[in-house]
Amino acid sequence: MYDTTSSEEQAVAAASVTPAVDGAQDEAERASTPEELWLTAKEQEAWRTFLYATTLLTDRFGDALQSDPEIGLALGEYEILVRLNEAEGGFLRMSELADKVVHSRSRLTHTITRMEKRGLVERVRCSSDGRGRQAQLTAEGQALLERAAPTHVRSVRDLLLDVIGHDDLLELGRILGRTIAEDAPIAVGCPAPHEDAPARS
Repeated sequence: MYDTTSSEEQAVAAASVTPAVDGAQDEAERASTPEELWLTAKEQEAWRTFLYATTLLTDRFGDALQSDPEIGLALGEYEILVRLNEAEGGFLRMSELADKVVHSRSRLTHTITRMEKRGLVERVRCSSDGRGRQAQLTAEGQALLERAAPTHVRSVRDLLLDVIGHDDLLELGRILGRTIAEDAPIAVGCPAPHEDAPARS
């Protein structure tokens, strides 16, 4: 069957469809405003991707530590050992430690109590003024950190760094860095205990 529509009519018909397509594309790509409150579909998808990925990665990093019977640490416990290891003298005030690992005071108290029972840390009076309490890394805690660090770093590499690459990881850090305070306690401290660990074959 031959198309009896003239070229002029076809052009008019095409022109009538194009703005609708462009409008839908503009709507999908536009940025929402604080005044309208709700996120666009694309913004919601990006937010859900962030939430899903960070939750999943955090769980998998924790599983890598907890599934090893010679380690058996929760991710938060591992981070506490890291922070104490990096601190001068191997100790921090409980309040300062809570800020560094983003724990409430009560949550940190419960975690430290659990770690004390394993002999990984101990709570002592603050050495500077005798007031308050500080968490002190023990020899057992230091030894466990040295065993756990290679496992943790491998999981970070396998699940994140090797997936998105060096440049994108740094870019991710820069982007997320805009959401936290300039003085957030994220700077790398003392050399990590896994520094001299043998490379994975």
